[in-house]
Amino acid sequence: MRYRVIQEHDRRYPIRLMCRALAVSPAGYYAWRGRPESRRAAANRTLLVTIRVLHQDSRQTYGSPSIWRALRKQGHQVGEHRVARLMRHDGLRAKTVKKWRATTYSSHGLPVAANTLDRQFRVPQPNQVWAGDITYVWTLEGWLYLAVLLDLYSRVKGHPNVLSSGHRKFPTRITSSSRRPFARAPLSASP
Repeated sequence: MRYRVIQEHDRRYPIRLMCRALAVSPAGYYAWRGRPESRRAAANRTLLVTIRVLHQDSRQTYGSPSIWRALRKQGHQVGEHRVARLMRHDGLRAKTVKKWRATTYSSHGLPVAANTLDRQFRVPQPNQVWAGDITYVWTLEGWLYLAVLLDLYSRVKGHPNVLSSGHRKFPTRITSSSRRPFARAPLSASP
């Protein structure tokens, strides 16, 4: 490993200086450089190409045990620990997919609001049915809360209310004004 680092940087730094810094002898480095690649290293290099292909074909979900089994099915005589070592050195890891879990607890005895809309999203007159939602966005100043109301007849949005995390109470209404179809209600700064 140290010899490979020296070889990668031999054009930038003197070889003798790098050998001294990495505590190896220059003669050992030159002997390593002149030595042909071992059969094991060549086999590892070609095996790693096959491992990369299998890993990509599995959409990166196969870990070393699955890759090892696939290699054995293809007829490669290879050990599981060798496959794990080659994958680790190459940075190949299985992507884990979190299992979806429902987080809503519906078996409670608390009162639930009635579904008066009953998925009837076509409304015959304006100002009869409004839908709304709220979300929050992280900013450098803290959490911002965004509340939006929508008239289902015209699909015209009321002006959204954006409150910083310092506000403790949301406005309870959006009022009309002569210049804009919907204006923001004044924010109350009560604790």
